[in-house]
Amino acid sequence: MDLNYSPDEMAFRDEVRGWLRSNLPDDLRAKMEGYQELSKDDLLRWHKILAKKGWVAPDWPKEWGGTDWNVVQRYIWEEECGFAATPMVVPFGVRMCAPVLLQFGTDAQKKKFLPRIYQGEDFWCQGYSEPGSGSDLASLKTRAVRQGDQYVVTGQKIWTTMAQHADWIFCLVRTDGTTGKRQDGISFLLIDMHTPGITVRPIVLLDGSKEVNEVFFDEVKVPVENLVHEEGKGWTVASTSWATSAWAPAASGPPSASWVS
Repeated sequence: MDLNYSPDEMAFRDEVRGWLRSNLPDDLRAKMEGYQELSKDDLLRWHKILAKKGWVAPDWPKEWGGTDWNVVQRYIWEEECGFAATPMVVPFGVRMCAPVLLQFGTDAQKKKFLPRIYQGEDFWCQGYSEPGSGSDLASLKTRAVRQGDQYVVTGQKIWTTMAQHADWIFCLVRTDGTTGKRQDGISFLLIDMHTPGITVRPIVLLDGSKEVNEVFFDEVKVPVENLVHEEGKGWTVASTSWATSAWAPAASGPPSASWVS
């Protein structure tokens, strides 16, 4: 097996390296190299630079803005980003919610959310963990009761990274507590964080940072059209977000030091 890069792959590496050298702002590079915290504006600035180039979501299908790079090119891209000390692309929208929508979303959901995720117009967070559940996510208690054309959501999420900045949260909720298998009663909802009834409270970590939060839902009204896939099949949907983000740093827990606080 020939493990050497081909001439085309070496040319691609040179292209990526040159572009990063020319387009990564000096102040962002300095913050990354100095292990300084990045603000929401810092993260979005880099996101939008990548989006303008067409490189913010390499793994997406080309029709939605993906690059159509092969496995080697994707590896080279990640490696060169590491060498250049670029900020990470916050995974919640691009690498967690988007793959779910691409696989399970309706055409209307894709058209509404994917372009905004790609351009960095909406900031997303993940609503999975709950107090008292630990690693047993299937024991979650946040409920969504359907009333006509909307769900009414009541409950609490915890350790929600960047919730203080989020415009939207993708959330696992319990829509049916009567089934024998707990996973079968869980649904996947997209919730506008500006909806009345949502309260975000920071959790101060040992170093004084506030990257993670508690999120409270007090009879929050969510349109039924924001249900992804089928009611009660949220566990299947969430499995996609886990699989696509498994390698993303701090994607589902407390963030690294370079994340926003």
